[in-house]
Amino acid sequence: MKWFMDHLEEFFMIPLIFAMSIVIFVQVVMRYVFQSSLTWSEELARYMFVWLVYFSVSYTARREKHIRIDAAINLYPKKARPYIEILSELIVLGFAIFIAVTGYTVFGKIAWSGQMSPAMRIPMQFVYAAPMIGMALTAIRQIQCIVRRVKALKNHEEVAEA
Repeated sequence: MKWFMDHLEEFFMIPLIFAMSIVIFVQVVMRYVFQSSLTWSEELARYMFVWLVYFSVSYTARREKHIRIDAAINLYPKKARPYIEILSELIVLGFAIFIAVTGYTVFGKIAWSGQMSPAMRIPMQFVYAAPMIGMALTAIRQIQCIVRRVKALKNHEEVAEA
């Protein structure tokens, strides 16, 4: 179970990027070799990319590699930096929770409306579930990061990379 939790994002990201690459490759071959086009390939690749982005956000949160401005953190005294980093992690956590809750609201409205995708005719709630699930997972990863940072601060240690 620990291995699965440590590699949850990769479990989804690797097949998504592989399948997306295959679909785009097939579409290019169909268009330029066979002078024909698939009606569904671009839509499928777009939806897989959306899911890939949200899993990637969670992945970068778990690895503590999300965008932050180290130069701004380095402006503070060395003793204050761990607290500033925890504050920045709390801000990212708040943002992730906000997007997950907003995503849940949008997901519910789309599910209720019964909206279908234009080319593939799949229910759009599957696409709109990506922000909700991805940012909820990001929030979990942020909580794990904050706990790690607080423990390291209590023990007067450097934060070990996840």
